[in-house]
Amino acid sequence: MRTTARLLTGTALAAASLGSSLAAPTAAIAGDRGGLELYPSTAAPGATVTVNTTACGKDGHGRGDASSLGAGEFRLRPGDYKDFAVGRFHVPENTRAGTYGIFVRCENGRKARGDLTVEHHREHQPSGHVRTGVGGSVGPDTTQIAAGAVVLAAAAVGGTWLLRRRASGAQGS
Repeated sequence: MRTTARLLTGTALAAASLGSSLAAPTAAIAGDRGGLELYPSTAAPGATVTVNTTACGKDGHGRGDASSLGAGEFRLRPGDYKDFAVGRFHVPENTRAGTYGIFVRCENGRKARGDLTVEHHREHQPSGHVRTGVGGSVGPDTTQIAAGAVVLAAAAVGGTWLLRRRASGAQGS
């Protein structure tokens, strides 16, 4: 159930951020030729984000600005697909979760803007003791040691009493 909820929430957030990425450039900056597309549009710290835009025109160049999240500037160069200029930047490891505006200024004077959503993905780390049958991976448990000592002592006392009783019964016959 939780996995389904997370998947649906992540899908809704990705759709919302993609929608805002495509709508914001044309609404915010009139006269732009194209918007700014970010892949992925939702990233974790340490991820590489690819930026595409048609605003720079065919064989266009430009400079991107990801300083809002601490990544600084990056270059855009002509891409392999149609009229796209492409650039890349890394999301810094210390970036907090949130939505950040990414800007591009092309050599032809045009501008484009898109939003990047940063989310912290928690990895599930194993916790607790490993039951391998060969011993523990953590220090001794004093309660278990004490219980074991009591069991051994009781067995020794019981065994001694039983041996003496048999020995004294064998001599009396």
